[in-house]
Amino acid sequence: MQKVRKAVIPAAGHGTRFLPVTKAVPKEMLAIIDKPALHYIVKEAADSGIEEVLIVISPEKQMIGQYFGSGETECVAERELNELTRAVKFRYAVQRDAGGTGAAVMLARDFTGDEPFAVMYGDDVIVNDGGRPCLAQLIDAYERTGKSILGVQERPPEEAIKYAVVKKGRSEGRLTEVLGIIEKPATTEGLPSTLSSLGRYVLTPDIYPAIERAPLFRGEKYLTHAVEKLIPKGVYACEFEGTRYDIGDKFGYVRANVEMGVRRFGDKMKDYLKELTRGF
Repeated sequence: MQKVRKAVIPAAGHGTRFLPVTKAVPKEMLAIIDKPALHYIVKEAADSGIEEVLIVISPEKQMIGQYFGSGETECVAERELNELTRAVKFRYAVQRDAGGTGAAVMLARDFTGDEPFAVMYGDDVIVNDGGRPCLAQLIDAYERTGKSILGVQERPPEEAIKYAVVKKGRSEGRLTEVLGIIEKPATTEGLPSTLSSLGRYVLTPDIYPAIERAPLFRGEKYLTHAVEKLIPKGVYACEFEGTRYDIGDKFGYVRANVEMGVRRFGDKMKDYLKELTRGF
């Protein structure tokens, strides 16, 4: 079985929910404390054994390449960035027209070749304090099954309909056989489950012809529709451990900063929040 050593990060979205700031700064580069969201995602990849990362950007997001390619400095504050850029080889692909997550991944075909690879959405930061990184958990699942893997967690029904939900087959531990995928269900009525796909995948190379066959949905090609076409060959959902922050959502972004602040500053931050909330 080939090692999963490459990751693709789609990061070409317009970030309309964060306008007007995203007119100047890509949403993936919005800071969580002192590092952009994308830094945390790339670090998760590196900590999971990924050696090469392809970031799919839009033409106006050159800032991303500048951040990861600015060269080493002696500044102590940049030491972690220097270590990251030494650990991972970066490449970039430009997605000039909005075509969805499937179209973004399609740009990685030459990059990944005939190898299995990871996909990590550029606005999903996942933290697993003291445990294995989310992507490492999915790679473990791939090495166990040899099949494409969706990273999932349970969500309340009213939240699950914002994502793709899984029709479950047999389960063993945190692994569940995928019998079907419903992208953004219209209603909470009749959901096959609340197991929701949350921006992490390990995929086999046959995803590319599946993307070509996938239908347009709301004018775009969704990666989940392509993954669904692989179900006859076997697809599994891995319910990963960790806290996921939706950086494309304003509340998710604020929550990430608050909780990362607690992790960074400990009791100082907790005391501040206690004092702050007394006044509201």
